Amino acid sequence: MSGPVVVVDCHHHLWDLGKHGFGPIRRYRRWRRTRHSPRDRAEHRYEWLHADPPLETFLGDYSSIQSNYLIEDYLADARPAGIVKSVHVQCEFDAADPVGETEWLQGLADRGGFPHGIVGFVNLADPGAAELLDAHAGFANFRGVRQNLNFDAGDPRRSFADRGDYLSDPAWRRGFSLLAARGLSFDLQILPSQMGEAYDALAACPETAVVLDHVGLPLDRTAEAMTVWRTGLRRLASLPAVAVKLSGFGMMDRAPSAGTIRPVVTEAIDIFGVDRCMFASNFPVDSLGGSLADFFDVYRSVVADCSDDEQTALFAGNAERFYRI
Repeated sequence: MSGPVVVVDCHHHLWDLGKHGFGPIRRYRRWRRTRHSPRDRAEHRYEWLHADPPLETFLGDYSSIQSNYLIEDYLADARPAGIVKSVHVQCEFDAADPVGETEWLQGLADRGGFPHGIVGFVNLADPGAAELLDAHAGFANFRGVRQNLNFDAGDPRRSFADRGDYLSDPAWRRGFSLLAARGLSFDLQILPSQMGEAYDALAACPETAVVLDHVGLPLDRTAEAMTVWRTGLRRLASLPAVAVKLSGFGMMDRAPSAGTIRPVVTEAIDIFGVDRCMFASNFPVDSLGGSLADFFDVYRSVVADCSDDEQTALFAGNAERFYRI
């Protein structure tokens, strides 16, 4: 590469755990806008981050990230990596007030530019999904939805979803079908064992832009498990509207290295093609495995043999196109 790669970080989080005061925001309750008095300070509530002791998940001990991670914290991490734009992905903000997260983030963007895109939460199986989508879409930087669907009946630590049948649920599929007409994308977070069911759901709405989060979460690296992951990845890649994020390595491996990351990244690129892959930080969650700048240094080393145009696509262009930023 002839020079530093400009980065568009298409997957990061911010959270304010209420350790200090912050100003009033408009709240959404039952998807109807109401204005609270200036004395009524909104509280951000993240059940998994406020849990004491921390919940048992595949992240292991994540107590180090149970503190505020605000826009200034992200920018301090992001600048050394050359990040010039970003997309914020929902992080289990108060489920009773999901649009409150989008409104908070839009306020940050209006004041300082970041984040340039916002992916919010909607339970697509909910009868009120259409109204909630439209409430989110009232904010200029809103681009799409993520509803965490990863579920493992045999290992609750790998389950972020409350049930495992969303992808086959007719109500959920009706909600998913609402996205394309609104020009909204879907961030798909599942396990390799769910990829076949996901293929069936996505194939029914082939025009919906979908990105598979965190390379499909290949938590197991045995030969058998990687075959399941590889097979599922190929099925999803056969759908032209599906892309993949090369991210999440710091939460899957507390000591990631070029050696552990390279096989997964190169295989995902081989399967999806350069034009449907995008690197992302997943910060601050991936900080469990290292610094943001270090991760992007590793990513650059992994794809050092790619052409300048290919690296530009992987680090910036694909994310800009997918999220329209």
